[in-house]
Amino acid sequence: MKYLVPAIRFNIFMTVLLGLAYPFAMTGITQILFPSQASGNFLSRGGQIIGARLISQNFERPEYFWSRPSAIGYNPMPSGGSNLGQANSDLKKSVDDRRAKLKAANPEMGEPPQDLLFASASGLDPEISPEAALYQISRVAKARAMDMNQVKQLVIKYTEGPQWRMFGESRVNVLELNLALDESQGIRTAPVYIAPPAAPATPAPETTPQGQETK
Repeated sequence: MKYLVPAIRFNIFMTVLLGLAYPFAMTGITQILFPSQASGNFLSRGGQIIGARLISQNFERPEYFWSRPSAIGYNPMPSGGSNLGQANSDLKKSVDDRRAKLKAANPEMGEPPQDLLFASASGLDPEISPEAALYQISRVAKARAMDMNQVKQLVIKYTEGPQWRMFGESRVNVLELNLALDESQGIRTAPVYIAPPAAPATPAPETTPQGQETK
């Protein structure tokens, strides 16, 4: 008992401090200093939220720029990679399939950039390299009947440099670029998000006249 009571008190104190006080304090500070980021950095169009700037979406239609692949199907709940090693045959097949799909969609462009072939560690990276965006210009311009130079200028406009000009590399936010493409053609209401297929409904169990479930 000499050590048990202090241990219990310490456990309760740390639970309150780190489980309640600290999270609430950090939430309050971030809401004051970074309100948009702390609230999810959502983007909307026509009064409808269609995505978040910091979370990738799946774009597969030819008139849109495609995001990086995702090992988790762009599901923000698990957030992770495939954890497959370089010598893994499943990884090689996935990359080969992605390469074939990209070359078929962009036949004039040759070998795709690496970030269009490999998923990020989170599976939710919302940005691609400028090279990956430029790789897709011809397909997007053709699908939208736009001048290639006009599409290229949008890519340049939405290319962000390294953070504070020191950290990271130049990148392009795919959702913002696709929204700008729609805006340039007067599309302001239709959502661009491709929703995942709905899960099949679970049939209700059959019942006997007495109300018992049948096997």
